[in-house]
Amino acid sequence: MKLLIVDDSVMIRNVIESLLKNMSFEIVGKAGNGVEALEMFKAHQPDLVTMDITMPEMDGLTALTQILELQPEAKIIVVTALNSKAVALQAMNAGAKAVVEKPFNAEKLKAAIDIAMK
Repeated sequence: MKLLIVDDSVMIRNVIESLLKNMSFEIVGKAGNGVEALEMFKAHQPDLVTMDITMPEMDGLTALTQILELQPEAKIIVVTALNSKAVALQAMNAGAKAVVEKPFNAEKLKAAIDIAMK
């Protein structure tokens, strides 16, 4: 399965990659903002996207919406430091399959992936 990791923090992108390395994911891209995410999504058509909300150039909710316009069946997990129920609800209403709050661990991330892939 192809995975696109989107977060403006290099550290978080690397953490997600290392937590998922034992799963059957091929990391097809790591984007630092929504603009890059959209370009990489078009180029690689990943099976799953992890998406941060707060990023420069284009935020995660905008990128999520644009990706879903391109591919309505896209599976996107929002990974955010904004531990607000309103943000989680907004992300789910926009089409996210699951929301993971930072800080997270492998179990939380894998549980969200299980939900998203069903």
